[in-house]
Amino acid sequence: MGEVLALVEARLRTALGEPDARAAVTFLGTDRIEVLRFVDGDVVRYATLGMSASPMADPTAALADPVKGPRAELVLTVRAGLADTDKVLRPLAVLASTPQVEGVVVAPGASLDVGEPLWPGASFSSVLVAESGGLVEDLELDEPLDPVRFLPLLPMTPNEAAWKRVHGAKALEERWLARGTDLRDPLRGSVSLD
Repeated sequence: MGEVLALVEARLRTALGEPDARAAVTFLGTDRIEVLRFVDGDVVRYATLGMSASPMADPTAALADPVKGPRAELVLTVRAGLADTDKVLRPLAVLASTPQVEGVVVAPGASLDVGEPLWPGASFSSVLVAESGGLVEDLELDEPLDPVRFLPLLPMTPNEAAWKRVHGAKALEERWLARGTDLRDPLRGSVSLD
């Protein structure tokens, strides 16, 4: 576990630079989740560290495999200085503990909801999990371990989350793209969904 997390942190530092802050959260019955903050000009990135310590288990499996299975960490990017986004640390840790607590596999296209604003005044309480391989490359681990995927999180308003449930993740991403939505804007409203 510790060796995997050391490799994950090294990959994050290589891709994003040195973190300027970190916080740790532990929930009853779960492993410790850290959230690292990286500032890069006018954007701030928050990355979880700890979710990939164990593989995510298929909730229908009778027994969780302690070695094989998908591994991931979460990365959120927002514009700096527009909102108190540092308050996202606890909600991010909650999302990163979802596989341990709820026994779900977090994968691209999934919606994750914390049930409260991601930060004070945010119009988002949920996120869309995007495809890995962009900002932080997947981290290959020695066999038989699956690679660690760094999954970007895209904040969704309640209307966008409801629309995504009906039309799917791809349709929502296409709508954002067609409307030129700035997904890094922590103050943005819902995209036009008509």
